[in-house]
Amino acid sequence: MQDMEPEDINGNYIEKILIFNDGSRRKVLVTEKETPFQDGRLIVSRTDAAGIITHVNQSFVEMSGYSEEELVGQPHYILRHPDMPSAAFKGLWDTIEKGDKWHGYVKNLRKDGGYYWVLAVVIPNVREGRITGFTSVRRKPARRKVEECIETYPTLF
Repeated sequence: MQDMEPEDINGNYIEKILIFNDGSRRKVLVTEKETPFQDGRLIVSRTDAAGIITHVNQSFVEMSGYSEEELVGQPHYILRHPDMPSAAFKGLWDTIEKGDKWHGYVKNLRKDGGYYWVLAVVIPNVREGRITGFTSVRRKPARRKVEECIETYPTLF
């Protein structure tokens, strides 16, 4: 996964380094520009069991700012915003690796350094008794819940 580049960013940005659970690192360039989630849309993606993206829908492409070709084959954490506490993702993985459905509010990082909030549901795909991947469906979150997350998430790091 490549570091973010200044030519992809709209406006002023802050540079941060993210370290992921697998030990990989990525330089991200973050702006304060929020892209609102449109009513009536759903973002859908599928990953393999390791979290590598295998399918995205057009809404995912449009909201993330990446092309389908840039997303497929990348770890889903390419969208990880540095404001998201690692505890949130630990809870996600602990839940879905047991074969259970997870849901939560997530602030995602766009290719242009901006962000968007989603209410995400992640469902394990089980074949012959074993998890083969995951399907995630995201929809527009309630703004009051987003505001709660903005207050709570900084306390979870």
